[in-house]
Amino acid sequence: MKKFEKVLGFTAIIIILAAAKFWLKTDLLFFRLLAGSGLGYALARAYTGFAGSVNRAYRTGSTKLMRAMLFMFFITAVLMTAFLFGKDPASYNLWIKPINIGLMLGGFLFGFGMSISVCCASGVLTDLPQALPRAFTTLIFFMIGVFVGFPVQYTASWVQESWISSYIGYRTMGGVFLPDLFQGDGFEGYLGALTVFGAICLLFTFLSYYYEKRKKLNGEYSGLEIEKIQENLEPMDLKNFKLFSSDTYYHLVEKPWTLKQGAIALAVIVTVMMGVTGYGWGVSQAYGIWFGKILMLFGISAEAIAEFTQLSAQNFITPFFEHQTSVQNFGILVGAVIYLLTAGKFVEFFNSELHINKKQVLMYSLGGLTMGFGTRVAQGCNVGALFTPISNFSLSGWVFLIFMIIGGVISNKFSEKVF
Repeated sequence: MKKFEKVLGFTAIIIILAAAKFWLKTDLLFFRLLAGSGLGYALARAYTGFAGSVNRAYRTGSTKLMRAMLFMFFITAVLMTAFLFGKDPASYNLWIKPINIGLMLGGFLFGFGMSISVCCASGVLTDLPQALPRAFTTLIFFMIGVFVGFPVQYTASWVQESWISSYIGYRTMGGVFLPDLFQGDGFEGYLGALTVFGAICLLFTFLSYYYEKRKKLNGEYSGLEIEKIQENLEPMDLKNFKLFSSDTYYHLVEKPWTLKQGAIALAVIVTVMMGVTGYGWGVSQAYGIWFGKILMLFGISAEAIAEFTQLSAQNFITPFFEHQTSVQNFGILVGAVIYLLTAGKFVEFFNSELHINKKQVLMYSLGGLTMGFGTRVAQGCNVGALFTPISNFSLSGWVFLIFMIIGGVISNKFSEKVF
């Protein structure tokens, strides 16, 4: 069975590289598919995800994933500087998000739902082949939450207007662009911004180490099995290297990546995406558009949906595989499936979480709804309101992170009582 899975996995790669190139209408759509596949592959192979950063810390005491995320934030910002330095930052579609009550509420709601459903906006896609009932239930209600939140996002002043803004912030989405605050540093503000950025990452890292140490002292630390495996991975034996051997295949294809390797891969892919498309990584808006397309199957017109959502009707008329974010999201799912197949783990993982009870269905539905609506009032998810803004030097991303953690902690306490 595992050999069949591996053959199927490489067949999928050939299809993506060959058939999709001629199937998708533009080179940019093909790039989006490849980028999405890379993101999904990295998330799956490193066994990482934004939801785990809070859940693992609360449930096992391990903050290793949180520290890996901070590392990823910092190196992505450094890489982004290469694109922004010497240019007008506003010429890029930087996600300098507003700082307001919507951001805080959205961060809280997203963290709450993320922890209940044990996945996030991108994680719900990588989880579909691993935990289908949980991920599918979450995704359906995630779509509904986004769709219902659209009119609030585009009409509410408490979502649109920022309490504080900087020069580039005014010219983008209305928030604070950190380099604006350090224009006298001789490096267009990026040196000062990166210094503050690094200090924030160090502060969160220190707090995570302190938290983990307290958990260990109190006997509440259990750690996570996959993290233990990742920490004890043996390097390839180059002295006895044989190209066509099971050992070589294991190291090149099957062996999990460490959390830092996954973070580096994600940082590089997101930076390349920024350079090619001029946009950051976004996920969740497409979910609301998908729900609109479902409504159209029941006879509701694109114009009526557009009037409700405050989006252009073109968003709902555009075919799925001609919509850039939808293609990219599909790629995330494909990338996760490719890793599981080529590693011979697809059937094992797919069968691991096939059964859920009614209480779990209700909980995952709540998780999806709160995440979906939260993304609209925060104007993004853990990718669009957290990772991309932080890597774009937006202060809003750090605010979102704080409230996402608060929401995640309260959600875990709530889940303990329910279950």
